[in-house]
Amino acid sequence: MLRLTWRNLVARKVRLLMSTLAIVLGIGFLAGVMTFSTGLNATFDNIVKGSTPDAQVRPAGDVQGANAGVGTTALVTPADVDKLAALPEVAQAEGSVDGLGSFLLGKDDKLVGGQGAPTLAFNYAAGENMQGEPILELNQGGWPEKPGEVTIDTSSAERGGYEVGDTVTMIVPTGEPRRTFTLVGTADFNGGGTAGATLVLMDTKEAQEIFLDGQDGFTSVSLTAKDGVSQTELVDAAKAVTPEGFTAVTGDKVVKETQDQIGQFLDVISIFLTTFAVIAIVVGAFIIFNTFSILVSQRVRESALLRALGASRRQVTRSVLVEAFLMSVVGATLGLLLGLGLSRGLAGLFRSFGLDISGDVLTLTPFTIVSGYVVGIVVTMVAAFVPARRAAKVPPVAAMRDDLVVQEKGMGRRLVLGTIAMVVGAALVAAGLVGAPGTDAIWIGAGAVIWVVTTAVLAPVVGKPVLLLCRGLFGRVFGTAGRLAGENALRNPRRTGATASALMIGLAVVSAVGVLASSLSATQDKIVDDQFTSDFLVQLPTFQGFPTQYGDQMEQVDGVAVVSRQQGVPVSVEVDGKPDQAFANGVDAAFTDVYTLKMESGTDELSGDQVLLSQGRSESLKATTGDTVDVEFPGGKTIPLEVAGVFEDTPVTSGITVPFSVLEEAGVKRSDSTLSINVADGADVGAVKQDLEDVVKDLPILSVQDKQEFKELISGQVNQLLYVIYGLLALAVVIAVIGIVNTLGLSVLERTREIGLLRAVGLSRRRLRRMITLESVSIALLGAVLGMVLGLVIGVVLRESLKDDLTELSLPITSLLVFLVVAVIFGVLAAVVPAIRASRMKVLDAIASE
Repeated sequence: MLRLTWRNLVARKVRLLMSTLAIVLGIGFLAGVMTFSTGLNATFDNIVKGSTPDAQVRPAGDVQGANAGVGTTALVTPADVDKLAALPEVAQAEGSVDGLGSFLLGKDDKLVGGQGAPTLAFNYAAGENMQGEPILELNQGGWPEKPGEVTIDTSSAERGGYEVGDTVTMIVPTGEPRRTFTLVGTADFNGGGTAGATLVLMDTKEAQEIFLDGQDGFTSVSLTAKDGVSQTELVDAAKAVTPEGFTAVTGDKVVKETQDQIGQFLDVISIFLTTFAVIAIVVGAFIIFNTFSILVSQRVRESALLRALGASRRQVTRSVLVEAFLMSVVGATLGLLLGLGLSRGLAGLFRSFGLDISGDVLTLTPFTIVSGYVVGIVVTMVAAFVPARRAAKVPPVAAMRDDLVVQEKGMGRRLVLGTIAMVVGAALVAAGLVGAPGTDAIWIGAGAVIWVVTTAVLAPVVGKPVLLLCRGLFGRVFGTAGRLAGENALRNPRRTGATASALMIGLAVVSAVGVLASSLSATQDKIVDDQFTSDFLVQLPTFQGFPTQYGDQMEQVDGVAVVSRQQGVPVSVEVDGKPDQAFANGVDAAFTDVYTLKMESGTDELSGDQVLLSQGRSESLKATTGDTVDVEFPGGKTIPLEVAGVFEDTPVTSGITVPFSVLEEAGVKRSDSTLSINVADGADVGAVKQDLEDVVKDLPILSVQDKQEFKELISGQVNQLLYVIYGLLALAVVIAVIGIVNTLGLSVLERTREIGLLRAVGLSRRRLRRMITLESVSIALLGAVLGMVLGLVIGVVLRESLKDDLTELSLPITSLLVFLVVAVIFGVLAAVVPAIRASRMKVLDAIASE
């Protein structure tokens, strides 16, 4: 039996190639995602561990504003650094100036790094990391030794088009915003690169002048322990001389905090990508199932003869499963190699968003290799099991029959069970919508998965009207070839349904995502129209803080009536007895002149130590008007704030809104996150906009947007994410198209005699090719229609569950029409090879075949 199985594989290698390709693509995507995720984690781990000293003296408290681009006014003096350096446990103490609000421009005068990773500016200090190695590694040139010199990271130098000796341009937060420097070298963090961030190192005195308004001080201190001194001992000693407002922490604690913070972001990326890999594998499983079903159907006589010669059912089943096993091993092996290439493709995709991953860390790990083989083998064996059992059930006497076909059961039982499953799915979805215990998304997601699986199972039944419509339409337009194509698609509904289901799954996800994206855009448009009442918004593409001097200049522009400033600040509040990291919004007195908050209670007028809470934040803090809320700010200062009022949730400000006076009291360094500008009555709006743009014309980091431009910005960001999702789902669609090609190719072989007879009675080669092409289009349209209808239903349900956030329902009609056209194109392309093979058959040989 093993020799026979091997002979079958060799004889039918072309037939199995397409199914193997489905495994290759599915496992390739999975391995690529796992390799990329592992490399992503390794990149950040290497950077974090390679740039962290044995201990660090930093602003006190749990809120580290520098991670969010927010600084404090508290400084460590040179005398404090000297005290730390004099400790017997300390080998070296280096003061650091963490520069916030600077940006590196390339030779093209555009922001280096685009809208992704931040610019990290520091004074150069020769410190060591926890492994006793230099924190910074010089790649070319030297270190900055005097004002006017900078060293930047290698990647930024390449992206900016700079070489050592060139003059580089930076945007700085104080003085003249555009400042030029001489590039004296390139360097990177020990551990590999900067993950897309821009690193700028400068002379200490110049860093203090730019970022500390010329004060002789430091924002933090890096400590290196002497030999034999532990991190804990080092920190205990440092705390004795640490100045007020600062604290000493171990390097291990800094690493853990950073990894936890970054890990949340990396986990989201990993789950996001893995979801699409699973979709691709599921689609591939449908293709494998369908391929083996067809092969078993074509080998009925062979199975019967084996049974007649004494082979047991178990041996027949085993022979099919051995074929599947060997195919899965080959597919998984090739898939792992493909995954290595795909991981680099994903790295290139994320590099365009500012997240740069070194190719050195993108390697296949033992866990990835084992996972690839396990998933590939298990999925293939499970998909082939039912066809294998079906092959074993062929009776030996069937070998003497001429009309050999696998007898398939009727659709009645499938329809009843499918209907029950659809009802169960609907019940789960309804439970999620009415607020059943637990997370709504889990209930709805479970119901949606049941719907997708059940629709795939019921495709031969529920898809029949689509196939009948195709038969009628093609018959009228293309005549005999069109009618024959329709009949062929209807001939074996199970096969047609299983093939279409692979495409259906991909398009269902695409359509559901399209509904959510369209609804999000419509919701954002309505919010902007209703709530953003300013004439212009000024902000960075990354929504980070920027120097206040731009707002000062814009206040002087003729025709400007009001300039309201806002500053986002990370804070910590207590929710259910635990610290909760949140964002507060500092506002000026002009905020209420531009925006009108819908107050649930209290007033929107702020003064002194007061705070406004959104309705959602009020509920989480269990605080209302008149209560007191303790808010911890960067630098460790906690201020009790009286709740002046509670307003309806709105995107124009955060759930914790405080006056600028509170930020000043907390020691938060001022910057602006957003400027909201209203034009004076009677002023020329166009002229005012031009004057505002003139203020920032030499500063590509800032943009002046009216309401329509702001809406386009948000829509562009939504569409950018949507295109990434479509791109990731494209692989699942490609696998589905391979399934159509496979099904048609096997069907052509199965219908060899029939094709010969059609050619003998006068069907031309051109019409034969048209018949097979239209059959392919029918399958593609069936998958597209089922997928889009199901996707629309799931998308609408998901939008309903998110109606508090997605207030507007919008259906992507144009996108759906595009999907339908693309499905037809895929159908045509999938039929090219099978149609050509069919048309090249010799008529007499085809008629004589069995």
